[in-house]
Amino acid sequence: MSSDEFMTIPRVLLVEDEARTRESIEEGLRLEGWKVTAAADGEEAQRCLDGGRFDLIVLDWMLPRSGGIEILRTLRGRGQTTPVLMLTARGAQLR
Repeated sequence: MSSDEFMTIPRVLLVEDEARTRESIEEGLRLEGWKVTAAADGEEAQRCLDGGRFDLIVLDWMLPRSGGIEILRTLRGRGQTTPVLMLTARGAQLR
């Protein structure tokens, strides 16, 4: 067996409701060798999480049908420690 047969492809769940942003991030992750599962809202994300294992979750803060923070709280409440990268388009005012 070659060493490639022992390598696993990392899996990422990408949750982003804005289609262009989701498609752009998805393309970049695939080019870097990730297996991407994409979801457009919180309910879809929850179904993906209930049915699979991921090495990373890229999670939009504000989503329709269950926000990113709610999804993260649910994950952590279940004891899941999958790394999560939160995305937001919310502006911040620096003082």
